[in-house]
Amino acid sequence: MKTLLIALALAAGLAHAAPASAVGRLLDLSVYDRDTGRSLPVYQHHGRYYVAGEPGHRYRIALRSRSGEDLLAVLSVDGVNAVSGQTAGWSQAGYVLDPRASTDVLGWRKSLSQVADFVFTDIGQSYAAKTGRPDNVGVIGVAVFRRKPQPVYEPPMVSEIAASPAAPAAADAAAAPSAMRGAEQRAAKASAPLGTGHGEREYSSVTEVEFERTSSSPDEVVTLYYDTWNNLAAQCVIPCERPRPVRPEPFPGRFVPDP
Repeated sequence: MKTLLIALALAAGLAHAAPASAVGRLLDLSVYDRDTGRSLPVYQHHGRYYVAGEPGHRYRIALRSRSGEDLLAVLSVDGVNAVSGQTAGWSQAGYVLDPRASTDVLGWRKSLSQVADFVFTDIGQSYAAKTGRPDNVGVIGVAVFRRKPQPVYEPPMVSEIAASPAAPAAADAAAAPSAMRGAEQRAAKASAPLGTGHGEREYSSVTEVEFERTSSSPDEVVTLYYDTWNNLAAQCVIPCERPRPVRPEPFPGRFVPDP
């Protein structure tokens, strides 16, 4: 199965020190707040990874390959494919990463040269909700595929050349471009769930390449959940101090005071 996919062009200077991330065997997933210029800390809770987003802030998703071979990363935000806008599925387009390469995904892909920024927003203003698909808002996922090995060309023996003088030469292999680019907490009042909006457009150039997967099922799926800080603190996803229960005393005073 050969499918045309998107590959980001990695510009010099876009490499980042590895932050806390949702760690996979083949690929790591991180989120950066573009308005504060910092990576969002990742919290583990009951086997899941979480980050706290700030409503109104733009963010980018950083994908870092841990593999020594080419990978395809099919990126889903709120259950929507970040390249095609389809309800996310494994067989769809994604971003191609060279061995050990990294890429930053800035937003929803609108063309080969533009994206609409990822923006943390109220669930009702999220792209998924506005397109009638609110059920999976609050989760970022990447389905990771390995590239199917290409046949290795072996030159014919001398005797074979003599027998077949018109034997065709091997075709040059085209290399895919790199894919670039405490108590106070417990008391926090829960707010509306967070989603990802369809922000302003900006330049982000990519090219299309051909990628044949080893299998129709992903080799790995990396998942990262997100919500507001208040909501995560209210659920104690963010480490918080649980208040000790107050037990009533049978004899707290000596006399009856006025009410």
